[in-house]
Amino acid sequence: MSLTSLAGCGGGGESAGSNQATAGAIGPGEPLPKVAFRHGVASGDPLGDRVVLWTRVSPVDVLERNAGVIPVSVVIATDPGLTQVVGRQVVPASRTTDFCVKVDAQGLQANRWYYYQFAVADQTSPVGRTRTFPTREQTVERARFAVVSCSNYAYGLFSVYKAVSAQTDLDFVLHLGDYIYEYGPGEYGDFPGRDPVPAHEITELDHYRQRHAQYKTDPNLQAVHQQFPMICVWDDHESANDSHVSGAENHDEATEGAWRDRKSEAIQAYFEWLPIRAVDGEPGRIWRDFNFGGLIDLFMLDTRLEGRDEQLASTADPARFDSERRLISDDQMQWLQTGLEQSRATWRFIGQQVMFAELNLARTLDLAEAAGVVDLNGFNGQLLALNMDQWDGYVRDRESILATLRDQGIDNTVIFTGDIHTSWANEIQFDPGNLAETPLAAEFVTPSVTSPGFPEGLAEPAAVAVRLANPHMKYVELKSPGFILVDVTPERTQSEFYYVRSITSEDDLGQLDGTKTKVVGVRAGDARIVEDEPVSQPRAVRTALFHPPVRERIG
Repeated sequence: MSLTSLAGCGGGGESAGSNQATAGAIGPGEPLPKVAFRHGVASGDPLGDRVVLWTRVSPVDVLERNAGVIPVSVVIATDPGLTQVVGRQVVPASRTTDFCVKVDAQGLQANRWYYYQFAVADQTSPVGRTRTFPTREQTVERARFAVVSCSNYAYGLFSVYKAVSAQTDLDFVLHLGDYIYEYGPGEYGDFPGRDPVPAHEITELDHYRQRHAQYKTDPNLQAVHQQFPMICVWDDHESANDSHVSGAENHDEATEGAWRDRKSEAIQAYFEWLPIRAVDGEPGRIWRDFNFGGLIDLFMLDTRLEGRDEQLASTADPARFDSERRLISDDQMQWLQTGLEQSRATWRFIGQQVMFAELNLARTLDLAEAAGVVDLNGFNGQLLALNMDQWDGYVRDRESILATLRDQGIDNTVIFTGDIHTSWANEIQFDPGNLAETPLAAEFVTPSVTSPGFPEGLAEPAAVAVRLANPHMKYVELKSPGFILVDVTPERTQSEFYYVRSITSEDDLGQLDGTKTKVVGVRAGDARIVEDEPVSQPRAVRTALFHPPVRERIG
């Protein structure tokens, strides 16, 4: 096997694909600096012949502002011991990209696992495990991946990440946003020992870099990245709460400067610190697609920063039906519709941030009191805070996508959603008020890693009210942190909701509460949700035995 290239791609645009000296670089014969790999390793955006590899080097014998360009070597091999090497390269790390290193490892074989490691002289990172995807021409009988979102460091322990990292045979992890949170200490979470760094709301490039760095020191997040490639998108908290194309609820231009500057710097830090591939000629674009053999076409949307108009304040505002109102741009909409129409995979998956299904607020509130909801005003406030930020506030864009599915006869479409810290399984109809209408798609909304859902005592009756008022919502759980494990075959897509016992107890880290597990899914050719099928079984031989996880030191 040969590796045609290992081309670097720094988040700030610095070319790393050359071994040539750079200004400030270590000269021949000069000693290499002491460094530490404090933030682990990561991989992402796998294609049939390439995958992005990431690490960050931390100078330890000089201040970072005084460090020059550090040459970092990377090796990729087919075995955990790194003896069957298929490629090597030396790439620079510098202040330009916050000493983050990203390498687009190209020329790899499709549908196989690889191992990789970074080094500066004899100082080495942990070994990471990653994989390429099968090509469109390859027949694939199964895929397995985890879906996560909303990981607030200050709200609790990353028990969910530990549970995900313990899975033996995932092909990838789908992160649907809120990878970091922008708030200062005590503003949204106050778990002991997990105060946000820096100790204030983040609004500038250096702030965002520090916050990403803090999150990447968590050993359970590092473990996820070390074991599996990640496909990610941002939501709002990677920049500011309830962000849109021209501002955010949590941004005051009078005191925090121009929104365009804050947004640009948040995006820069995101591309530096995440294993995501930049789209040539379109800096900051994250809407992109992936193919997993003939089984899955995956479309990743940006419903937050790229085209979204400002949120409305009320469901009674008729502007939410305005044909000119946008959640995604016309370019992104055209790209998605064309991709759905041209897809020849068995399944079409859409990964995106905010809930797609229609939520009938008026009827939900009417039934809430009968379901035992005492604080109707509080319940209404929670629903309103969610609803106008979702596709319900942008009705024409949702109808455009549904019309494409209906008019083009596109089936086997599943939407995966994050953002709202709760669990939902929804049948997507053009008119959910018409119970006889055949659903066009299904939606599975993942619970959070740590961010809070509805409070104890309200969550249970509220879930009952939501389901009674919205019969297309087949499963609703409103309080428990966890993740979705998705198991896909040509015959069905199954989503298994797993919940952790605790995000506050070190002793329970990574432990699942088996009493809460919920299995939902759809069968090929039918978007109606099927409940309570048996849980899927891991591929113990194919992945875990032949391509074993790496269990090296992390952190």
